[in-house]
Amino acid sequence: IDRIHQGGLIGYVIIMLASLGIGFGLYLLVIKLLVAKQVQYQLKNLDSPMNDNPLGRVLAVYNTERELDDLETLEMKRDEAVLKELPEIEKGQSLIKLLAAVAPLLGLLGTVTGMIASFQSITLFGTGDPKLMAGGISQALITTVLGLVAAIPLLFVHNIISTRSKALIQILTQQSAGMIADQAQKGQG
Repeated sequence: IDRIHQGGLIGYVIIMLASLGIGFGLYLLVIKLLVAKQVQYQLKNLDSPMNDNPLGRVLAVYNTERELDDLETLEMKRDEAVLKELPEIEKGQSLIKLLAAVAPLLGLLGTVTGMIASFQSITLFGTGDPKLMAGGISQALITTVLGLVAAIPLLFVHNIISTRSKALIQILTQQSAGMIADQAQKGQG
């Protein structure tokens, strides 16, 4: 705790942003897991689309539009339905990524301000007493460490959420492409 206090205001900002980012990331992860569970359930019941999940909404669009004779129009409707789901699936990822990038930059800012404080003490009091410089150097090192310690878990959280989102998008794309292929086969048969 003493070391955290040595980081000063910038150290506290880094800790706050890391805490908020990791908390928000865990919230997003829970949401993604719930949506994935709903999509998995929908995969088992493709004949009865439900509106509580992205795949169900895409299936519902297909079911309403499958009477179209034009396969190209059906494909465009399918693509539109998938594209409508993407923002909701990818929501929040950019914030986690931004926080992961900002944390080391704040650590660097703390390093620079700590070194400035050290050089100011050298200017005012000379180099005779190293204790006068120690506070600035300590702030510089602690904020660098805090920035890195904040960025690493945020990058992991972002990667996990991004992977989950990509898996959901892949399921939507595969299932909707399969529906178009079935419709094309029916048209030929």
